[in-house]
Amino acid sequence: MASTVTSKKSKNSTASARPGYGRLLRTRGAWTFLLPGFAARQPFAMLTISIVLLVQHTSGSYGTAGAVAAVTGVSMALFAPYSGRLADRYGQRAVLVPGVLLHALAGLTLTALALMDAPLWALFVAAVPTGASVPQVGPMVRARWGVKLKDSPLMTTAAAFESVTDELTFVVGPLLATALCTAVDPAAGLVTEASLTLIGGLLFAAQKSTQPSVGGGSGHARVEHVSALRIPGVRVLIVTFLGIGSVFGGMQVSLAAFTESIGEPGLNGVLYGIFAAGNMLSGVVCGAIAWKVAPQRRLVVGYTALALTASGLWAAHSVPVLAGLGLLVGMCIAPALITGYTLVESLVPAGARTEAFTWLTGAVALGQAAAVTVAGQLEDRFRDGAGFLVPMGGTALALATLLALRSRLAGRAQGRTVARGVGHRVPVAVD
Repeated sequence: MASTVTSKKSKNSTASARPGYGRLLRTRGAWTFLLPGFAARQPFAMLTISIVLLVQHTSGSYGTAGAVAAVTGVSMALFAPYSGRLADRYGQRAVLVPGVLLHALAGLTLTALALMDAPLWALFVAAVPTGASVPQVGPMVRARWGVKLKDSPLMTTAAAFESVTDELTFVVGPLLATALCTAVDPAAGLVTEASLTLIGGLLFAAQKSTQPSVGGGSGHARVEHVSALRIPGVRVLIVTFLGIGSVFGGMQVSLAAFTESIGEPGLNGVLYGIFAAGNMLSGVVCGAIAWKVAPQRRLVVGYTALALTASGLWAAHSVPVLAGLGLLVGMCIAPALITGYTLVESLVPAGARTEAFTWLTGAVALGQAAAVTVAGQLEDRFRDGAGFLVPMGGTALALATLLALRSRLAGRAQGRTVARGVGHRVPVAVD
């Protein structure tokens, strides 16, 4: 009887109070992790472009610069899920503090080696710990939202808000890194990235009261941990996020090469900022809509639009056309990202969500790393925007996989929660 009454109240309150950003930001304790979380994730958007600009300056080759950035991205993609798994088991602070210290040291070492014209193998060696230690602040913030909101309809709004926050960093980050590397010193971008990571990461780690409790916070006897990678839907999302990463990586290298070819390297940050601004604006709209369409269908539609718009980039040979197409591509990325992160809530048990989020973040980094490498080689050999073929190919392949395996994105049954090892949870919300 009590559960029935509570369920009715929950439905009435949902109907009367439509999920929105204002309601989300009034969540108790949210600001204690949002502000330091924003500061801690800001440097992430600076890392790849800072490496590309520094190494290209010292070596004279976009292929070499892309290869070093790619090693960083691959390293991050491989180690990020383990970082998420450790955070789920031992707490975010235990993983974050040593991670940011190592990242700052590795980033400064990579900078010094590049300035000393060290051999390529030495840059690769330094790039490995630089990427492996990138703090996974975005997934950690999303995991904190999951604890705060649980099964609230605000979860979709929170996913949109986090996507907007991510994209805001990708508006500010490349602009800041490009300005520092071109107007101050080629090494200034990477030095600033390492410093901001250290300061922001330590501030975020200090917010102990909002971090998820060890084991997913179920409050029941500890059970065997289930890896997020064993869930078929997560593997499908990983492939789709690899395609999104190919857009980020291909755009970064190709825009840098394009603006240098026309003698306006300072426009690189502006064009990439327009691309990221489109992403951010569509993310705002996505979060403000009370969706009635199933997330699986939204992902297919949004990803189809992304693949179509990305296919036109290679044909753009002027700044206005490239800016307009970049804006459209950016506007198509946010819905796919938001929907993918939202699907994690229905696919993955609470005790493995940080790991799941880091798999997706790592997939973006891996796709970006591969795209940076291939686009760099294409620009070195063929120029004329050849690097823009990478986003087209990456999104097309990911879309084909998504269409073939979209049935695996169906949410897990509530009745199987106990079998998956996350404790006993009653399907009806009882507060």
